[in-house]
Formats: sequence, structure tokens, C-alpha cells
Amino acid sequence: MKNDLLIRACRRQPTERTPVWMMRQAGRYMEEYRQVRAKVPFMTLCKTPELAAEVSLQPYQILGVDGVIMFSDILIPVEAMGMAVQLTEKGPELPDPIRTQEQIDKLIIPDPTEHTPYTLETIRLLRKELDGAAPLIGFAGAPWTLAAYMVEGGGSKNYAHIKGMANREPKMLASLLEKIADTITIYLNAQIEAGAQVVQLFDTWAGDLSPKDYERFALPYVQRIVEGLRREQAPVILYMNGCGDRLEKMLKSGADVLSIDWRIDLAEAKKRVGSAVALQGNVDPCILLGPREGVEQAVRETLIKGGSGHILNLGHGILPSTPVENAKAFVDAAKNFVREPEPITYVI
Repeated sequence: MKNDLLIRACRRQPTERTPVWMMRQAGRYMEEYRQVRAKVPFMTLCKTPELAAEVSLQPYQILGVDGVIMFSDILIPVEAMGMAVQLTEKGPELPDPIRTQEQIDKLIIPDPTEHTPYTLETIRLLRKELDGAAPLIGFAGAPWTLAAYMVEGGGSKNYAHIKGMANREPKMLASLLEKIADTITIYLNAQIEAGAQVVQLFDTWAGDLSPKDYERFALPYVQRIVEGLRREQAPVILYMNGCGDRLEKMLKSGADVLSIDWRIDLAEAKKRVGSAVALQGNVDPCILLGPREGVEQAVRETLIKGGSGHILNLGHGILPSTPVENAKAFVDAAKNFVREPEPITYVI
């Protein structure tokens, strides 16, 4: 590869500089994306490989990021399992939310080549277009996060339905989480086989669980996925929003990289995880709404704290109102940063 910084950082191998990319980097903050999106509905964009590949490449072409994440949506495999999924201006809506074991039993574990072939074709197109210029990142939602959408019927402020199910009928919820975990394992392995060189699991809403419930309803199913992935071919990144009090629990996931939000100091996080995993993050996306100088300062401070074994990213997805020039400043500041040599410890 011409640029394998991201892959080496994921595996905690030496890098000349810190690699940089952004979650949701292909999106509404870019005029080029909006022009494509104006022509087709969102789900059509996800399911049209040529268009999905086009918008996936835009951040690489315009910003020069060190990784290209395929354009898709975490609910694609949920739809393939047999649930209706509608994307509205207010966000995703699942009009027939899971309430019974019978509904869970009707869900299938889909074959990606049959039910989501467009995702795999998007990956193949991107690998061909990139031709080794940057690593390709595949992704999926983690079981708790996907189950939250499936049981709540969309987004939620308090997750009352799924937490109620967890308390009233934990075995029923477990059967749903197991089916999702098996679906995502197969889905991500298919992405890896198609050409994804890194994969990221988004467990965005697991931070809303108590530490005890995280270990019961989220972590085991992430572990189940990671254990089943072809990690020798693609390292695994695990992201969770609101992860500050459970970094040590996330370490048990088996992921190669923990992607963290901005609510925890990066230096503290690095001290807590030690050399066990690489870290990704963790600039507040709202920093990119301010002046360029503030963006550059935030990048410098983060890179100093991150040192080696770190991937620069935001602590959540880039906001639609972000000026493109600030996104470019974020990437450029990372590329121009000169990392101080880390001290060498001699053992006599």
C-alpha cells in the first residue's frame, strides 16, 4: 500500500505520523455530497454502489484523510433481517418495533451476498478506485445499539422499551442480541472478504447502560462478534459514545482499537488502557465549528496526548454545519504535526 498508516496504527506498529480520518466524513457538510444526495433518497444512495463509492471517496479527494470509510448505514443489515426501515428527516423509523419473541423468531440471519450485495460491491469498487492509496474501512452497528433501534422503533432519549425488556424478559432480549451478533459477524466477514482492510463496530448507545448492564447486554455480544471476525485480515475498532467509566470493560471486547468520545481526557484514557490497544479519537466535533486556530490547537493538544498507538478522529461524527475548510484544517494540522521522539528505556 502507498499509505498504510491507519492499519499500522491499529496494530500498534510504528508510524511516521498519526493517521487521521473522521467518522461520518462523507456527509452533509460537503457540497459535493449534497449534490449527489439531492438526486436520490438516502437508502437508494446506500444501495447504489457507484454512488456510494463516489461519496465515500469525496473526503479522501478533498481533505486527504488517511482512511476511506464506505458509505452505508448501520441499519442496512437490520432491514436485511426482515424489519422495515424508513429514514425520515427526524431520523430512522422502524414502524413495527420488536415487542414479542414471535417477532424475533421471524427475523432471519441474512446472507450478505444475497441480501446486501450492494454493500459488497461498493467495497470492491472502492478498493479498485483506491488502488492502495489509503485503507478502506468497513463498519457495522453493534448488537445493543441495533437492538435499541429495533425495540424502540427509532431513536430514543431514555430507551425505556429496550431497558424494560431487559428487566422483564432478559432471555427474550438475549435471543435478539444473539441473532444480531451472528448477523453482524457474517456481515463484517463478508466486508473483509470483499476488501475492507479495517472494520469498525459502532456501539454508540451502549454508553447509556449502567456498567452492570453493559457487561450483561452489550459486551458479551461484541465479544462474540470480535471472536468470529477474520482479524488477521482486518483489525477491529470499537466505538462507544459515553465510554469514560468503562474503558477497562471495553478492553475485554478483544478489539484492536478503542474509539473514544471527548468526555474523557485522552492522556488519562491512554494511561488506563496501557499498551493493550490503540486509541482513536477524541476531539469534540463542535471544535470544528469555531475558528481555524482553535481547530489546530485542539489537534496539537490531542496528538501530544495520544503519542504513538493513536488515530486522530472526532469523538463522534462530524456535524453537518461544519465548514469544509475547518475539516481540511483538522486533517492538515495532523499531517503537519511533528511528533517528538518517545524516550527509549534501556534495560541493563
